[in-house]
Amino acid sequence: MSASNLEREAALKIALAARILPGITVSQLLEVLFSRLDGEINEETLKTVTVTDLKTSFASVDGEEDGEDIGIGLEEMKEAVRILWGESTDEESIKMETFEGPQEGSIRVAVASNSEEQLNGHFGSCIRYLIYQMSGTELKLIDARSALAADFSDDKNLFRANLIADCDVGYFVSVGGPAAAKVIRAGVYIIKEIAGGEAREVLGRLQQVMAGSPPPWLAKIMGAKTEDRIRCESLKETSIEE
Repeated sequence: MSASNLEREAALKIALAARILPGITVSQLLEVLFSRLDGEINEETLKTVTVTDLKTSFASVDGEEDGEDIGIGLEEMKEAVRILWGESTDEESIKMETFEGPQEGSIRVAVASNSEEQLNGHFGSCIRYLIYQMSGTELKLIDARSALAADFSDDKNLFRANLIADCDVGYFVSVGGPAAAKVIRAGVYIIKEIAGGEAREVLGRLQQVMAGSPPPWLAKIMGAKTEDRIRCESLKETSIEE
C-alpha cells in the first residue's frame, strides 16, 4: 500500500503527527504504521496505534533495543498518538467570517501559520494558510486551508502554490527561491515577514497602506480584475513600503 492510496483524513493525521515527532519524517512514520497495522491504514485502524507501538518501532530503527535514548520524548509520542486517534489536531478555535464589503478594491491574502491566527510559518513547511479578504476598512478571516496534504505530493511547493493561487498576496516568515518562483507564477505577490507576529496586526499595517497611498504594486492589485491579477516579474524580498 502506498501513501497515495491513503484516505485523505488519515493522510492528514499522519502528516500532522509526524511534525510532532522530532527527527521523524512522514515517510518514516508511514513505514512504522505499515509494519504495525494489519491491512489498510485508515481513520479506524489509526485508532489502534499505541505509544508502545511508536516507542518500540522507533527504537528498532535507531538500534536501541530498550527503547530509550531515541530522541523522542514520551509526551511527544503521546501527542502524536492523540492526533492519529483524531482526538487532537488543532485545539484552538478559529471562526470564519464573512467579508461584507464590495469585492472591488479588496484583496485576498494568504498567511503561513502553524497556530491560532499567527503569522509564524514558512511557505514550504507551515501547517496551514489563513486566508483573509481585506480592504482599507474591513479585514475578515474567510478560510483556513490545511497544507498537510502537500507532504504526499510529488511537487510539494507546486501543491502549496496552487493551494493559495486565488490569493493576491502571500505573507511568509520565509520562502526559498525555487518555491518563490512557483508562488509568483501562481500570481501571488510575496511579502516576507521574518519576525512573524499576530496575523491581524501584520495585516493591519498593510490595511493602513491600502487606505492611504498604496505603492504601485499594491495599487495595481487593488485595481486589477481577477483575470488580470498582477504577477511579479522578479524574485526579491519585499515590504509594503516598496
